[in-house]
Amino acid sequence: MNKHVLITGATGMIGQKLIRILLEKGHKVAILSRKKVTIKDVKVYLWDVGESKIDANCLSGVDTIIHLAGENIASEKWTEARKKKIIDSRVLSARLLYKTIKEQKAAVKNFISAAAVGYYGDAGDELLTEDSPNGTGFLARCCREWEAAADEGLAMGIRVVKWRIGFILARNEGALKAMDQPIRYFAGAGLGSGKQWVPWVHIDDILQMFSQSVENQSYSGAYNACAPHPASNLALTKAIAKQLHRPVWPINVPEFVLKIMLGELSEVVLISNNASPKKLLDTGFKFKYPQLEPALSDIYRA
Repeated sequence: MNKHVLITGATGMIGQKLIRILLEKGHKVAILSRKKVTIKDVKVYLWDVGESKIDANCLSGVDTIIHLAGENIASEKWTEARKKKIIDSRVLSARLLYKTIKEQKAAVKNFISAAAVGYYGDAGDELLTEDSPNGTGFLARCCREWEAAADEGLAMGIRVVKWRIGFILARNEGALKAMDQPIRYFAGAGLGSGKQWVPWVHIDDILQMFSQSVENQSYSGAYNACAPHPASNLALTKAIAKQLHRPVWPINVPEFVLKIMLGELSEVVLISNNASPKKLLDTGFKFKYPQLEPALSDIYRA
């Protein structure tokens, strides 16, 4: 049965591609945007989370919300003001959506939210499942509050799905683009110990996860959205360098140097998340790219 889907954060890396996939599958799509944009076959509504403003017409006929909106975690150093903005962009936006659903008595049945493996904090080599505890540090706190805001829909009888997304592999976009830049300029090196686990995932598999959770009502709760075979930071660096035909320095960038350069933001590259997608695999989900080398080969083939 085709859905009527409202997407927030639709102009981001996942949202832009997801729109086309949902339309191709016959679903109806609308988006919430901070600015006026034109997207073929898509209705665009405006909102301003900071001002608690939203065009209530955005919920007309909608049965499913995909909530991707949120400030970029790694675009600026983490001042206290920046950290508040990162959390508020996720939490207050979800609450504004639920407030509007209540006020409009909208027939929304499904709320599918982005989340992140940062939920677990720095867990070393521990195998992480969705039952693993919430960790410590800013990323863990942000993810805890992010997911709690999404879960407020449960009291309204709404099905809530939370995708704890890992390091996305996408062509010329996101974290991979940031990571491969120094490698391209012959400055590739492991970060910190280089042993920290990086739970990566190909963009095509992320899109399939969101698409399937729109259509399959059995999806519920949190899922680790990462491939079955995570890589260490150094192994990922070397795999990218292989694709770019570049060397990797034999000496890693020391942790203290990263902390001087990035401050608290260094947590993003230093925490270790050995996350398992077993819960997702148990649904019968088939990864298009379960192994790192073929995934990177696809990304860099063009």
